Amino acid sequence: MKSIAVLLSGCGVFDGTEVHEAVLTLLALARAGVKYQCFAPNIEQMHVVNHLTGEVANDEKRNVLVESARIARGEVLNAVSLDITQFDALIVPGGFGAAKNLSNFATNGSDCSISPIVETFLREFALANKPVGYMCIAPMMLPLIYPNAKGTIGTDSETGHIFNEMGGKHFSASVVDIVVDENNKVVTTPAYMLANNIAEANEGIEKLVNKVIEMID
Repeated sequence: MKSIAVLLSGCGVFDGTEVHEAVLTLLALARAGVKYQCFAPNIEQMHVVNHLTGEVANDEKRNVLVESARIARGEVLNAVSLDITQFDALIVPGGFGAAKNLSNFATNGSDCSISPIVETFLREFALANKPVGYMCIAPMMLPLIYPNAKGTIGTDSETGHIFNEMGGKHFSASVVDIVVDENNKVVTTPAYMLANNIAEANEGIEKLVNKVIEMID
C-alpha cells in the first residue's frame, strides 16, 4: 500500500494549519486507499491568534506538534522521526502556520527561511526525488528547497512576484486548478488562497492528492 506523509503546522488558519485543507487532504487520501501519517515539528508557534476575534493572544503560547495533534486525533509524529524509506510522497496543507511556524515568510517575505527541523524534513523528499503536494501559502517554501521550482499560490500578482524573486517560477491558477512541476515532482493548488467555500477548496485539493499519488513510481 502506498504511504504518504502529511506535514501539519498547528491547528487553525490564522496561526497553524488550515483545518479544512488538512481534513480534505486526509479524506482524499483515505478515499484513494492510501495510507497516511501526519507529522509536525516540535517547536513553539510564532504566536497564538484568537480565531473568534482575529486578535493575537499575547499571553498565550502553544506548541506546533501538540496543536497539530488536534487535527490528527492524536496520531501525529515529531518531524525529526521521519524515516524517508517508509514514505512514497508528501503533502503540505496551508494556513498561516506554513508562513509563521514552518517558515518565517509571514514576517520576512522574500528573505524568509524555513525552520531547520522542517527544512531537513522537506529536503528528505526532494533528495529522494519523491512527489510532493503543497497548497495555499505553503508553496512559498518551494524555491528554498527545489531548483527552479514551478508552482502557484493562486492569482495574487504580488505574492507571485515574490515567488519568482526567491528563484521559483509562479503560474497563475484558479482555485480548481493544479500546477505540476514535472522535473521536481511538485504539485501545487491555491486552495484557500482563493476558495470562497469548502466545496471550492476541495476541487483543487482532490486533484492535487490524486496527481501526487499518480506520480509515485
